[in-house]
Amino acid sequence: MLSRPRRATAALIDEMARQHQVRYLGTASDELAHHITRLAGDDIVFDDIEQTLLALQRAGHLSRRDLVQLQARYLSESKK
Repeated sequence: MLSRPRRATAALIDEMARQHQVRYLGTASDELAHHITRLAGDDIVFDDIEQTLLALQRAGHLSRRDLVQLQARYLSESKK
């Protein structure tokens, strides 16, 4: 089995964003969600790649299912 270079999914996500000219711009809903999770004791911060995934999905270039699969792959590669 051929192994992919480490962080191959991050490179794929960056390339998709470049091709579609998409970048993450936070929304008021993002800010609200951040404060709700922080107040609940679950302060979750997405990195640049995860924010790019959200932007691609919001722009209609990824389905919700594709977003979840790519995020899972990205997180798996990040742990190696």
